[in-house]
Amino acid sequence: MHVPTCQTQQLKILTFAQAMVPTQENFDREKWLYIPDHYADYRYLLGTRGENPLICIGINPSTAAPGDLDNTLKSVERIAAGNGYDSFLMFNVYAQRATRPEDMDQECNQDLHRENMEAFRFVLSQVGKGFVPAVWAAWGTIIEKRPYLQDCVREMVAIGETYGAQWLCAGKNSKKGHPHHPLYLRKDEKVRPFEVMEYLASL
Repeated sequence: MHVPTCQTQQLKILTFAQAMVPTQENFDREKWLYIPDHYADYRYLLGTRGENPLICIGINPSTAAPGDLDNTLKSVERIAAGNGYDSFLMFNVYAQRATRPEDMDQECNQDLHRENMEAFRFVLSQVGKGFVPAVWAAWGTIIEKRPYLQDCVREMVAIGETYGAQWLCAGKNSKKGHPHHPLYLRKDEKVRPFEVMEYLASL
């Protein structure tokens, strides 16, 4: 479990560009993308390298790292493979590590959010030629935990439009239309189109 010791506004945050600089060699960089490459109070990206990744969007990171995936990431990995993707990339609406969403920042750290959006642009740019970025909305009802999370999603959708992102979901959406979290999906769950603009209009 990761419990934040302070609000991220009190931390010195690496920019996404700074976080891209290697500092450790404790995992296979030919297989994994892990940014930053060490355990910190925030995480921009965790996933595997490939030409056609399934880009999963959760709310915020927990404790997972290369070779030490938590149950949510194990589910993401299975569903990506089961739907014909050659890799997966786990991104999050907000980059602060907190196993319990109740522990997330009370107010949005605009510096952390800005760098997280830079990470999202990078993620979308990793898709190989001939493939459309497949973005799996998977944040569940946790989106309601903080008012700023909805604004973060709106910005992500706008960025996705510039890359021609195809939005997907899996499992049954909530009564309010929130896309299902990956954790309790069937192993053979299939992704399907997610009408993200209609979803945003309903928020």
